[in-house]
Amino acid sequence: MERRKFIRNSFLSGAAVVTAGQSFGDGTQPPAVEKKFSTEAKPFNLDYAFHDGMFRNNGGADFLDQIKWAYDQGFRSIEDNGMMARPVEQQKKVGELLAKLNMRMGVFVITSDSWHWKTSLTSGKQEWIDRMIKDCKEAVEVAKRVNAKWMTVVPGNYERTLSGDMQTANVITALRKGAEILEPHGLVMVLEALSDNPDLFLRYTHQSYMICKAVNSPACKFLFDMYHMQRNEGNIIANIDKVWDETGYFQIGDNPGRKEPGTGEMNYKNIFKHIYNKGFKGILGMEHGNARPGKEGELDLIKAYREADSFK
Repeated sequence: MERRKFIRNSFLSGAAVVTAGQSFGDGTQPPAVEKKFSTEAKPFNLDYAFHDGMFRNNGGADFLDQIKWAYDQGFRSIEDNGMMARPVEQQKKVGELLAKLNMRMGVFVITSDSWHWKTSLTSGKQEWIDRMIKDCKEAVEVAKRVNAKWMTVVPGNYERTLSGDMQTANVITALRKGAEILEPHGLVMVLEALSDNPDLFLRYTHQSYMICKAVNSPACKFLFDMYHMQRNEGNIIANIDKVWDETGYFQIGDNPGRKEPGTGEMNYKNIFKHIYNKGFKGILGMEHGNARPGKEGELDLIKAYREADSFK
């Protein structure tokens, strides 16, 4: 696909542009210099991963076309929660395109039937463990097709008939079984603490940190979704430091609204700077909506990321 020209001044190349008021030393006017646009924006300081549909108005309805268009804007990673549900041939095409562009695959969700939105691993019941094991084995094959490393896992809802400690023990036991499948392949399940409803078991950084420590595997780390953690506990930068050694992935969303940085109360420029200065080389998923619709809304979103990423 031919590289698209940008339509914003912020994407102008470094070529000099001589204005009508300028002249050479002898008073003669220089020849007109055509304004040139960069065909490829420089990558961001951190590696932000967009999702299918985020750039559909500019990039096109096809996810592959969106990937090509976003590459031109400086993005170097994608994430796709529903990758496991895509046809195998589509998975292969995504993986091939990412390899061609030297882009990375962020998280996809390890689940084929949404068991993580139900009472599941907290219960200790074998049926839920069996579903997780089945999905982990399938996730290994999906990861090979798209060259993925990280996969999202949510333990499910509270099991109200059991104590909190018993539920935690059940989750740890189940996750150890999943880690045994993923670890030989260099894959990592990242546990996402959520704020969507009060029935969800995993909600806090300290809780997630303790479980990762107990599982004690490089294949089990914490997905620090900053939108959810702002809603549940706040104190984002301090908590990032506390759980740093067990954090494998970040996700982004401003609060309130769950849109791009700069649309809510969170100071993402400071947060991004802190993560960058700590030496983070992983992916930060853009798991949020667009504040404004259409092509202009998508360009505004990119502008917001350029602003939040301009901490150097």
